[in-house]
Amino acid sequence: MAKEIFIEKSVQINCNSSSVFDFVKYAVNMEKYSVWNMADPDKKTEYTGIDGTVGFIYRWDSKVKNVGAGEQEIVKIDTGKSIEFALRFERPMKNTGSSKITVITEGENTSRVIWEFRGPTKFPMSLFKGIFEKMLGKDIDKSLMNLKDNLEK
Repeated sequence: MAKEIFIEKSVQINCNSSSVFDFVKYAVNMEKYSVWNMADPDKKTEYTGIDGTVGFIYRWDSKVKNVGAGEQEIVKIDTGKSIEFALRFERPMKNTGSSKITVITEGENTSRVIWEFRGPTKFPMSLFKGIFEKMLGKDIDKSLMNLKDNLEK
């Protein structure tokens, strides 16, 4: 049985990498591109710390089942290159995970954004690993397209 879900998706954005990184390093900007954040504009949110810095925590609580409740903490930043998050979900299922967004320069005004997600799976949920990876992969792809649309305007 698989003990971990791992998803990696990417998109090319016609924008320089420093502008892209300056946008994605702020967790609150996920309100503009993450399908999960955008699914419930009425969710309760709470922020602790300084966004764009290690230790910043974004908490959410939604009545929308797919959004649920939890928190995301910035745990590592490699300035100009990547940002890593710890994820702690309360609802709809209690779980943990991690996420990493990496920005790579592909040209003077072209960047590649890679979004990774990792999360543990325990039996019996591990039986549905493929289904979860497919569903989450679609959501990450859509979020990356939203990010592309925002930054290329």
